[in-house]
Amino acid sequence: MKRILILGGGGMVGQKLARRLETQGLPGFGDFRVTLHDLGYAPDAVGDDKRVGDLSVLAEGAALAAERFDVIFYLASIVSGEAETNFDLGWQTNLTPLWAFLEALRAQHRASGGEYVPRVVFTSSIAVFGGPYPDKIGDEFLTSPQTSYGAQKAACELMIQDYSRKGFIDGMSLRLPTICVRPGKANLAASSFFSGIIREPLNGMEAILPVEDTVRHWHASPRSAAGFLAHAAVLDTDRLEGRRALNLPGLSCTVAEQIEALRDVAGNNVVALIKPQRDEAVAKIVSGWPRNFAPERALTLGFKAEETFREIIDVYIEDDLPGRMPSP
Repeated sequence: MKRILILGGGGMVGQKLARRLETQGLPGFGDFRVTLHDLGYAPDAVGDDKRVGDLSVLAEGAALAAERFDVIFYLASIVSGEAETNFDLGWQTNLTPLWAFLEALRAQHRASGGEYVPRVVFTSSIAVFGGPYPDKIGDEFLTSPQTSYGAQKAACELMIQDYSRKGFIDGMSLRLPTICVRPGKANLAASSFFSGIIREPLNGMEAILPVEDTVRHWHASPRSAAGFLAHAAVLDTDRLEGRRALNLPGLSCTVAEQIEALRDVAGNNVVALIKPQRDEAVAKIVSGWPRNFAPERALTLGFKAEETFREIIDVYIEDDLPGRMPSP
């Protein structure tokens, strides 16, 4: 039986992935067992093998590597806003543990006589890019991050690239769009409001909009995020032709277009719960982010996402708001 490890398995995307694997499996993968690892879990978290631990304790990562999982999803990190405000913590959390873990995997590769080469799927971010931007960012656009979080993700991409080039792992980095609408409470990500202005009103709560409604951004749903990861686990990486970081599909829309989609779904009374209140720190971070993409490589490789923001809202209602939909 093959074994799968989800690092960051207690987080929102980790849990969405675990549920998908539990219900849909992986095409052509056969029987497998999933292990989750994180700092903690919600009471209703899924997973038969949930482990609590801290990857910044380097011996812990080494112990996990020694178990020789077949597929490893590396989702563990702190989010953009926290990485920007706490420089030391950002690098110590988002870079150092991955490097140590990759070294531990390399040691297992050597101990196996080169037989052990795990698939490693790393969740990167569109924050690896910096302006000035073209109308649409293509697959040839160079990374030039303008935040600490983006720099950390870009550095991790380079490690995944080089350890794969040397044959120690079979890795790839997925540059996720902003995942929206995220269920649960807001986190410290600068992008958190993109979900909040939809999630909170649908739950009958006020939401703060910290930027102008002309801000344009790149989105995909949590359901799509889990689909991206599952697809990457079984993708023939020879098709990447040595370029192991991918811009993933998504939807480009303005905040105003998000709000109009919400109005179509739930009506004016729900939209009225959105309260503009500019936050200069958030606005500054978001102003440096990409707005639109032409992810031709990922589309050719079979990755898929929503085509309208209404679809993204519908996914949230179906997956995370059952029985609580307000009347328009």
